[in-house]
Amino acid sequence: MTSAEPDFGGVIGDTYRLSTPSWPQQRRLSGRTNVVVIVFDDMGFAHPSCFGGEVPTPNIDRLASRGAQFTGFHTTALCSPSRAALLTGRNHHSVGMRGVSNWNTGFPNMRGGITPRAATMAEVLKQYDYATLCAGKWHLAPMEECSAAGPHHNWPLQKGFDRYYGFLNGETDNFYPELTRDNQHCLPPRRPEEGYHLSEDLVDESIGWIRDLMSVRPDRPFFLYLAFGAQHAPHHAPDSYLQKWRGKFDEGWDVQRDRVFARQKEMGIVPSDTVLAPRNPGVRPWDELSVNEKKFAARLQEAFAAMLDHTDVQIGRLLDFLESSDQMDDTIVVLLSDNGASREGGPQGVLDEWCFFNGVWENVDEIVATRLDDIGTKNAHSNYPWGWSQVGNTPCRWYKSQTYGGGIRDPLVISWPKRIAHPGVRNGFCHLVDIAPTIYEALGVELPKEINGVEQMPLHGESMLRSLVGDSSVQRSTPQYFEMIGHRAIWKDGWKAVTFHDQGVEYDKDTWSLYDLSSDFSEMHDLADKEPQRLKDMVDTWWEEARRYGVLPLDDRGVELFGAKPRPSSPHYGSTYTYFPPIAHIPSDACPMLSGRAWTIQCDVEVGNSQVEGVLYARGGHNLGHSLFIKDSILHFVYNALGKIQRASAPLSLTPGRHVIGARFDRTDNTGELSIFVDGRDIASVHIPVIMRILGSMGMDLGCDRLSPVAPDYAGPFPFTGSLYRVHFEVRSKMTKTDTEAQARVEASRE
Repeated sequence: MTSAEPDFGGVIGDTYRLSTPSWPQQRRLSGRTNVVVIVFDDMGFAHPSCFGGEVPTPNIDRLASRGAQFTGFHTTALCSPSRAALLTGRNHHSVGMRGVSNWNTGFPNMRGGITPRAATMAEVLKQYDYATLCAGKWHLAPMEECSAAGPHHNWPLQKGFDRYYGFLNGETDNFYPELTRDNQHCLPPRRPEEGYHLSEDLVDESIGWIRDLMSVRPDRPFFLYLAFGAQHAPHHAPDSYLQKWRGKFDEGWDVQRDRVFARQKEMGIVPSDTVLAPRNPGVRPWDELSVNEKKFAARLQEAFAAMLDHTDVQIGRLLDFLESSDQMDDTIVVLLSDNGASREGGPQGVLDEWCFFNGVWENVDEIVATRLDDIGTKNAHSNYPWGWSQVGNTPCRWYKSQTYGGGIRDPLVISWPKRIAHPGVRNGFCHLVDIAPTIYEALGVELPKEINGVEQMPLHGESMLRSLVGDSSVQRSTPQYFEMIGHRAIWKDGWKAVTFHDQGVEYDKDTWSLYDLSSDFSEMHDLADKEPQRLKDMVDTWWEEARRYGVLPLDDRGVELFGAKPRPSSPHYGSTYTYFPPIAHIPSDACPMLSGRAWTIQCDVEVGNSQVEGVLYARGGHNLGHSLFIKDSILHFVYNALGKIQRASAPLSLTPGRHVIGARFDRTDNTGELSIFVDGRDIASVHIPVIMRILGSMGMDLGCDRLSPVAPDYAGPFPFTGSLYRVHFEVRSKMTKTDTEAQARVEASRE
């Protein structure tokens, strides 16, 4: 008999009177424990106030006061790898996420998506009738797969989540975010002028999902994965928060770092004999900065602090809702950061990080005189300097992407009021891959051998449940390796061996250091010379772990990966792109590859008797990008070069019917000529003195400009009022070596 249910448990007769019904048994756990995982981006070990930070974070502290603070928690050093390890309980190389998901090197350890052999927590908990909810940053799918055309197999819904609302890329504008709801791109519900901010929106959506669930199916537990864009650049906060932090960092990073360190020792976050790491190379003493350099650096840190303050308030709203609905007591809340504090702001900080990527150096004196108040608002895309980043990593050295403490030792707080009888600090070593096993043991979940018909690889982490609810002295029993862009480290039995890798240097020439973390929290006393045999054993163990978990081949390439021929099935399969509007917003990595190249755009339109207006093509945002539009009977192409506008404009009078409107960019070395044309005839041109090699992280609209407006002439979306049938792009040259270097810097920052 062919049946939809071969294992049907009832009896099927000729009629229902002769039959016995049966319903499939849903696999359920004995209790109803909810799970909330809150992920910060680029928040260093010392940023929350419960870890000694200068910015009060009362709601993170609130979780810590009723739970456990882990001071020995470690991550992978970068964003996508950390999230892959967190959600699967496996090492990042093993699941195909050696680096950020924008990369695909052609090797199994770097595909840009998580292998089906490593199910996410969402996929596992769905087996037990959990509602699975994901809000915020994803960054676990190759970005060229993140257009409406897909494929969607690496998107959140295909990785086990019932609902998704957030952004798929590594960063987004918090006032004009590129949003996706479930499997479809969407627009923010409000504009910044109406009080919109992404962090508030994510929490609103999360609360709404939980409210719906508890109203209709209160018997179902939920798993919420809430991944804020904070504290990744751009640092954005509402004006009231920016004003609150004015003048609070004028003392400078040296004074504040000393104060954070003293507070950490007083609180017992670090041992009393810990040595504060010296300033990282490139971090100048605060007193050596000029007056304007101090003003600029302080204002950048104010924006970071305002964003952290604002995000903590949003966490408080979620916690208040859980408490008011009597769900907090039996909800496991895990709060962590994905890596150490960011280094992308460079030694002086940036008003707009795309200046650095385009090789355009900002003038601090000019910024202080004209644009200081833009920092933290919708008019800036800022990131703070290394000095403030090192404060966030106190007491460790180095930053995100590196395998010293500043890159991989991060804050972790776990709250579970029902089970944690003794809140406080836990000092033992633990790692991201230990989170999923901990949650599974806490819930009584058994990892299925197969999920979706795919045999599952074993978990790589160890449960921390004993440490969480009882014995705080419990420590990891197996080694844990680290590798990021050639930087390497290994932890074993309280010891750590680590090496800083210079790109292009042979790996066997790297110098390894050795630290006893049980007595050297900040990795300041190198014992390599005193314990050569131990160091050799540690390095040998690293190679063993590397072979076991698919770390090889080691790969420190940067420039070589960008400008190479696109991989198979990429949208960049040729030199032409043709679109048929109206279509959804296209994310940056799936857009035509115009950066640093010669190109032509042709828009096939039809107009009636009345004069038309509106945007035909827009790429980027207020700070950087292109816009081809008609306004007041004038055709414009705005080339927005980091706020400096070059414009080709000419009067336009179109007869009713079909026309071709377009633009052409011809490059000569590092400059170019931008021309606009109608029906094959050039009508205006402008010289472009500085080519923008990178067009930013915001994508493309055709027939409108939906998000941050590229041109100051209009407010979005400013739709085209004629008919736009087709937009054709032709890329007429390749990137230069300088261009690929700029692209490599961008990709390395998407962490």
